[in-house]
Amino acid sequence: MKIALGNDHAGFVLRDAVLRFLHSRNIEVLDLGAFEYDKEDSYADPAFRVGGAIADETADLGVLLCGTGYGISIAANKVPGVRAVACSSPDNAKIAKAHNGINVIALGGRETKPEEVADILAAWLDTPFEGGRHLQRIENIAKVEKANLNLHIQGGGKITIFNHPLIQHKVGIIRSVDTSVKQFRELLNEITGLMVYEITRTLPLTEKEITTPIQKTTVHTIEGRKMAIIPVLRAGLGMVDGILQIVPNCKVGHIGLYRDEKTLKPVEYYCKLPFDIEERDIFVLDPMLATGGSSSAAIELVKKRGGKKISLVCLIAAPEGIDRVHADHPDVNIFSAALDSHLNEHGYIVPGLGDAGDRLFGTK
Repeated sequence: MKIALGNDHAGFVLRDAVLRFLHSRNIEVLDLGAFEYDKEDSYADPAFRVGGAIADETADLGVLLCGTGYGISIAANKVPGVRAVACSSPDNAKIAKAHNGINVIALGGRETKPEEVADILAAWLDTPFEGGRHLQRIENIAKVEKANLNLHIQGGGKITIFNHPLIQHKVGIIRSVDTSVKQFRELLNEITGLMVYEITRTLPLTEKEITTPIQKTTVHTIEGRKMAIIPVLRAGLGMVDGILQIVPNCKVGHIGLYRDEKTLKPVEYYCKLPFDIEERDIFVLDPMLATGGSSSAAIELVKKRGGKKISLVCLIAAPEGIDRVHADHPDVNIFSAALDSHLNEHGYIVPGLGDAGDRLFGTK
């Protein structure tokens, strides 16, 4: 069994007690932080990291710690498949597990004493889920989750995760090490094309009168605003054709960035945008939203050149990247085909799919 652990600053007081108990039971811990005390941090960040680990089965269960357990459990429950409840006593934990089958338990540093942690966690882990009528209720919740497309991660910009079966099916294939370069290119185009319908949902419409073979009628047409897609070189190129197949008239710009080996910061080496970029609905294409550094820098370049209405379109996103982009650009909406668990020590998305550029072009 593997349990993911996440906390904010107010949950630090319970971290050691939780770790001691889990280690005493020889339970493997996926510690997703926070690791440093920061009074300004957000309980939403560890909630989404732990929720992501449950959703992609990196962890079997989760423990979340904040001041009361309330806010962090609310945030975690926004991740499909997570059933999180704040518990302050063994009795709470037992009923939540028996009737609600909770896979994430939340404890409050201001509600629970460190010496009470072991009894609460033991009650949660040792109580079986009763199933029966309770299982039917959980299944009904799961159906609603699958039907819900939008996942709002934090204030400001919106993050939309695509739960459509066709997209999730193709994402599963593109992740595999057995997927060839040819298949990878085709799948990236197909997935991006399927995402177009949602990323363009807010384009404004106006009415126009036309004549059909039968009579005159009024139809809807996209208003005067124009689209531009801006791939971040080089992996972003693989997403261009998927959009152009649906919206062939949109303009295409390009942004090239590389990471400085000393500062580790993105450095611009190429930027070519449509001349009227300030008038367009802009979609920055960056398949892997990992640390968020490159995506954030690309968005900043677009803004400096007059871009105003900007969205970021990704194949796979990590919570760390989402947090970075929304911290730097709270006005930018993010669209992603999948939300993964976290970044590993090398900055790769887990479980991810490796380096999208290398897989797209057959390089290493």
